[in-house]
Amino acid sequence: VFPRALCKRRDKMPNSSSISEFLLLALADTRQLQLLHFWLLLGIYLAALLGNGLISTAVACHHRLHSPMDFFLLNLALLDLGCISTTLPKAMANALWDTRTISYSSCAAQVFFFLFFISAEYCILTIMSYDRYVAICKPLHYGTLMDSRACATMAAAAWATGVLFAVLHTVNTLSLPFCHGNYLKHSSVLSECLVFIVVSYVQIFKAVLRMPSKQGRHKAFSACLPHLAVICLLVSTGTFAYLKPPSISSPCLDLVVSFLYSMVPPAVNPLIYSLRNQGLKDTLWKLMTRFFFSDAISCPPFYD
Repeated sequence: VFPRALCKRRDKMPNSSSISEFLLLALADTRQLQLLHFWLLLGIYLAALLGNGLISTAVACHHRLHSPMDFFLLNLALLDLGCISTTLPKAMANALWDTRTISYSSCAAQVFFFLFFISAEYCILTIMSYDRYVAICKPLHYGTLMDSRACATMAAAAWATGVLFAVLHTVNTLSLPFCHGNYLKHSSVLSECLVFIVVSYVQIFKAVLRMPSKQGRHKAFSACLPHLAVICLLVSTGTFAYLKPPSISSPCLDLVVSFLYSMVPPAVNPLIYSLRNQGLKDTLWKLMTRFFFSDAISCPPFYD
């Protein structure tokens, strides 16, 4: 999660068992830039909270948004909220109070929750690609394969996979010796999910290109475009963060890339999905109108 973690008072700490805190790379050295970064991060954080919060409320409270894709979009919004809330508040506190320290327990918790949310998000995106595959390639079986029970089971499996992945990698990461100038090693996150997504979209594109109707092809591509955009954004930032050549690596670049990887997707995902989903845009507009002009919003059950 962090580009580099250094032990405080490393000359007096011969092994990792005596570590009490880490030093994080600073965003800036001058006070003016630190305050500028604080306000920038605060704006990004509020935008992510607003966007993902509105999508979560809209999907949960409106009967028109109860399709399987909307259900997975709700899960994605919740994971984005958790992901950005794991790292950004600490970064804002460091910039505001001009500090760089993080306790060992706080670092362990941050590593665990970030790995949990990001790996579960990859799983949800993989399930969403399967949903698009079934909808386009097997439309007659869609109601059976993607019923409410199947959707709930797949979503629960994604969250459980996130927990398992986070436990294994957090224990492995924190068992490394940190007091000998070591970098915290990164590992590829769920490359199997990416392979499944690619295979699914190969089948989707084959099916779409065989459609005789131009309108049908356009509708199918429009349904897949937001999901593809979100995947490309997450994979591109993650790939550059973890697989960039060592020759171009530097502490400053690592810091910038890490923040882009953890901040940009959660903040931009709501905008991507709302721009291409007319039903979601209409619901968000009605939701905001009712929020400002009504005292209460009633939420029916998720599945009718």
